[in-house]
Amino acid sequence: MESSAGAMTRKRREQLEVIDPSWCPNWPVTWQRCFHLVHQHLDAGQTLPTVVGEAVRQGGDLGRWVTSVRHGWDQLTPVQQWMCEQILGITPATEAEKPKARTSQADKWAMHYAAAQHFYAREGHLTVPRKHIETIPTGGDGDGQAQQDVALKLGMWIDNQRRRGAALAPERVEQLSRVGMRWA
Repeated sequence: MESSAGAMTRKRREQLEVIDPSWCPNWPVTWQRCFHLVHQHLDAGQTLPTVVGEAVRQGGDLGRWVTSVRHGWDQLTPVQQWMCEQILGITPATEAEKPKARTSQADKWAMHYAAAQHFYAREGHLTVPRKHIETIPTGGDGDGQAQQDVALKLGMWIDNQRRRGAALAPERVEQLSRVGMRWA
């Protein structure tokens, strides 16, 4: 049986939340520490650090923390968001400010394969010079994403696939063979 010694009533907890929403946070101590370091930095008359390495206090990179808070805004609790916005003046990063999502290896292979198909359709073979760069359109998936042209080092990729032919998955070997890949 769990002890109720020191337990707090729901009403008392709510009263404390009204006084200070962060009195007993459920987020990591490191987050709370950085919050207070940024608060002290601002209280000292400094500007909000927004660049990594711009302001370091007690070993904490305040610019890195502010950037991570802005980019990870949706992962913060409503109380954290309120504290950052109302106390520190931090706002969420716009989509344009957020770093581009990394492309998976499977997606990279698919883009290069599409470039190989594009080259084959135009040239009728897949004898690609090693330094050749193929530009293909990507995006424009109907979700409001604009189409962009992507330049891919197709010649280098084809050469690498040829060298790794024995280690490639059979379906990939088959796909490349269909578009004129010569393996030797």
